[in-house]
This record gives sequence, C-alpha cells and structure tokens, in this order.
Amino acid sequence: MKIERCRACQSRQVVQFLDLGSQPFANALLDPDFKEEKQYPLSLSYCKECSLVQLDYTAVPEELFSNYFWVTSTSSTAREYAKQFYQGVKTYIKEDRRYILEIASNDGTFLREFKNHGYEVLGVDPAKNIAKQANEQGISTRVDFFQKTVAEDIVKEKGYPSVIYARNVLPHVADLSGFTEGLACCCGDDNLLVIEVHYSGKILEELHYDSIYHEHLHYFTLTSVMNLLKHYGLFVFDVSLSPISGGSVVLYVSRKERKSSAFLENMVTEEERLGYNTLERWKEFAKTVEKHKKELVEIVKAKLDEGKRIVAYGASARSSTLLNYCGIGENMVPLVIDQNPMKQGHLTPGSHMMIGSAETILKEKPDVILLLAWNFKDEIMDILRNQYGYKGEVIIPLPYPPHIECLEVTSDGI
Repeated sequence: MKIERCRACQSRQVVQFLDLGSQPFANALLDPDFKEEKQYPLSLSYCKECSLVQLDYTAVPEELFSNYFWVTSTSSTAREYAKQFYQGVKTYIKEDRRYILEIASNDGTFLREFKNHGYEVLGVDPAKNIAKQANEQGISTRVDFFQKTVAEDIVKEKGYPSVIYARNVLPHVADLSGFTEGLACCCGDDNLLVIEVHYSGKILEELHYDSIYHEHLHYFTLTSVMNLLKHYGLFVFDVSLSPISGGSVVLYVSRKERKSSAFLENMVTEEERLGYNTLERWKEFAKTVEKHKKELVEIVKAKLDEGKRIVAYGASARSSTLLNYCGIGENMVPLVIDQNPMKQGHLTPGSHMMIGSAETILKEKPDVILLLAWNFKDEIMDILRNQYGYKGEVIIPLPYPPHIECLEVTSDGI
C-alpha cells in the first residue's frame, strides 16, 4: 500500500526524493527451481512536518517476517556486541526485579547474556522458525507481532520488566502508534526502555542506501525518534553508539523526564548543524546514490574485462538492494558466500546468485571477492585471510566511494 500520510505524525506533507525501482523482498530467498518472483516499489519520502524519512509503500508484515532467514548468532560481531550490550544495560537493573523483556528477540542471542547471569528472560518475535530455535535453546520466546494488546498480556501475566529493549525493530514497524503504545505500556515509573536504531546520520555520511529495503520502513535521526517517543510519554535521556548495521544509536528511555546527558545534547546539536533533518540534505544523498551505482558497476565490469572471476561474500538483506539497484546479477557474479546454513542452496532475490559455504566456493579460487556484507568488513577480512588463506582483491562497495583492497595471508590458511 502506498502511504498517504506520515506514519509518525499523520501529516500529508510527504515528498518523495529517491526511487530505487521495483525490487523483491530482501529476505525472499529463492529455491533453485522457482517459477515466479514478485517485485514491489522501493522509494523514500521525507515528512515536512516531523522530518521522518520513510518508505512510500508498506508491505504486509506477515509476508516479510513470519519466516525469516537472518539469525543473530551467525555474526561473531553481534555475539561480541551482545556481551557489551549486557554490560551497558545491567547498571540500570534493580536487583529486586531481575526480569528482562526483548522485543524482536530473534534467536535470543542478546537475551542469553542476561540468562547466563541469572536473569529471567522473555522474548517476543513474529518469526516462527527463529522463535522455535530460541525456545529449543532455553530462551522463552512468544511468537507474536508486538503491539499494545500483547504488551498488556505480558504485563498482566509477569508484571513490569526491569528492562525492556527493542534492537533494530522500530524501523521495521508499520503501525508505529500501536507498537510505541505497547512499549509505553511495558514501562512503569522506574524501569528502563532501551531502543537501538540504525542512525540516519551514518546513512547520510557513508551512503548506506543498501539499508533501504521493504523491511526498513523508517530511517531515524535522534530528533525524529525523540519526537515520536515523546508523543507517547517516553523521554530519551541518554544515547550511546553501536557497531551494528554499520553504525547505530542506542537510546535510553524512561517514562519520567530526566536530565539529558551532555553526549545526547551534543549529538542533537550536531545533527541539526549538519542538516540531517532537512529535505535538501536527503536530496543530495539521492544524487550521490546514483553516482555510486555508476562507479561500482564500472569497477565490477573492469575486473570482468580483465578476465577475473568474481564471487561475492554476504547474502544479507542489505546486499539485495545494492545488487538489484546496480543491476549486478548472476551473469556477472554467479556465487555468493554466506555463513548461515539456512541460506545455503538458495538463490539471492532478484540477482539470482547461488548461495554456498565459504569452504565450497573458495575452493574454486576466485580472483576477486565483492564484499556485500561490508558492515562486517573487519570480521570477514580476517576470516578470508587467516581461516581460508585467500590472497586476492576485495571490492569494498561502501562506505562511499567504492574501492578495491588487496588481501595478503598473514598466517597459514587451510
């Protein structure tokens, strides 16, 4: 459905500024013998009233999230960050209420850190296949789309949690009102709400347009997310930085207004100075996206003209947007490595690259690797160099501009 109003403030003053064409759902991996593939409009608009950047079209949530391929524990970066996240949050926990609630908990990687330290935990996630994994591994998970009625059920049954956190989920939510009401419902007078979102400042500065896909309906600055939360009686009092998604912010929120930290105030001031909440800045972003497409395709075609064989690494959701917008498909890059066994044996949506394991694909000794999961660059470059002994060129598509790096083996590969 095409939106007629801003999802946050209901204003009709929404202006389109970027069109990425029609694309399949980013996580809609295909069986090799697929018969048809649906595609949907993918474009961005800016709300002149509240400055929220958002998709023009809303997909049916059940089609996007009921069966899911992203598993948090696949990434060592995410596993390590889960430990840091626990350390950052535990200082707010009251010892007489050792109960943690996570919204969009996936396979329970982040809840596991709390459970390992003696906390009672509960996750809520709509993906039946992923929630099943979490429950089998001892992380109690309710299969549901979180909203006010679900929140009321949880509070009635278990009381207020000491901490509620929602990581990388607010941008996915079509019903911002119902979801945010649910968060407010779970907040008592003295507990903590923690919200993590991919930061629009990073998206703008480093051209993260590959983070734009049908699951991500909203792209928040501090100003736009604080305005949304304040409308429902929730107040941000501090912020920290996260490495997830190539650069996210973690917001610390309460029902009672608290004095804002100096770091939060400085970030809000800086994003205003840099124009992150202006339509003009987002129009500049759109122009650079077009420029990036041309430059990346030129790099790939130049390597193919040299007779080089290219494979990709990282069949992530964000890679789907990049590949389909740039027109890079299996005729140019036939294979893509991914560490998630659930993805292997499938084709990437739209671009139709065969997904396989590193062990299988690297045996064919490719000349060049297109690093689609560039946001995990350090982790993956280390794996390629030291675990598989890859010695060759790696195309780094983002942050802008795209460029090539050469890997040298620093220890014995397999």
